[in-house]
Amino acid sequence: MPPLPPIFDYRPPAGLDIVHEDERLIVCNKPSGLLTVPGKDPSLADCLETRVQARHPDRPETKVVHRLDKDTSGLLLLAFDKKALGALGSQFEHRKVAKYYVARIWGDIEGDSGLVDLPLATDWENKPRQRVDYERGRSSQTEWQVLARENGVTRVKLIPLTGRTHQLRVHMLALGHPILGDSFYASGEALAAADRLQLHAEMLGFSHPDDQQWREFVVPAPF
Repeated sequence: MPPLPPIFDYRPPAGLDIVHEDERLIVCNKPSGLLTVPGKDPSLADCLETRVQARHPDRPETKVVHRLDKDTSGLLLLAFDKKALGALGSQFEHRKVAKYYVARIWGDIEGDSGLVDLPLATDWENKPRQRVDYERGRSSQTEWQVLARENGVTRVKLIPLTGRTHQLRVHMLALGHPILGDSFYASGEALAAADRLQLHAEMLGFSHPDDQQWREFVVPAPF
């Protein structure tokens, strides 16, 4: 396991990539390296949420509905008002949204699909890392499917059935196939194989809080 990366070495990419926007919500494509919400330290104030709030100063209730890790890119949903936030948040809580990620993992994984069912808990001695913990861990499940095999690297679709911190990253590590460029869980060649965490939230689907009609968005992985 590599040493923990420096927490305050924070130089996020500029800009705001808007995929969809209406009166109640906004869907953005978050870049790798940008926090979803601000950190406690003032140097970590810049994030996707504050960038959207700055774009809409007339909408002070703007909040993210869910989160992505700083180094994970992809689709992220924000609500413009408390009622929309509650309606959308309830869908996430009750697993009524659809989402999948794309990742490139180290090695040639055995089989074409599977389910990882391993409980996860905080690794308190190495926080914020998480770990498989059969005694104190919370139930966590991830479905995976091979998309392509690329000379010792496997491209996979990952569907989280639960929403634990670092779930996809730890589950892939537990299979012996860490995600390329993962500074928290990869080491050696797997860490050096990419200049960023190769994990991307590619698809997000949910019911719109106004008309309850299904909306679905796809942004292909940039790797």
